[in-house]
Amino acid sequence: MPIKAYILVETSVGQTLTVVDTIRGFEGIDIVDVVTGPYDIIAIFHAKDMTEIGTLVTEKIHNVDGVLRAVTCIATGN
Repeated sequence: MPIKAYILVETSVGQTLTVVDTIRGFEGIDIVDVVTGPYDIIAIFHAKDMTEIGTLVTEKIHNVDGVLRAVTCIATGN
């Protein structure tokens, strides 16, 4: 059963749209929205397992220029 994750991303000032463009190119990312509040971006990701989510966040999102912090929230139900 696929796992759904919400990834909340805080970016450097002036880097949000560049980060959005980069994240949209990652495989498995369904939606990337710019939002207001403590985070600048929320991305929705579907993965086959927790390892795939961990790899996306630690090896890809955390390494995007302009990303200050990312928090991953795993959906627990419908």
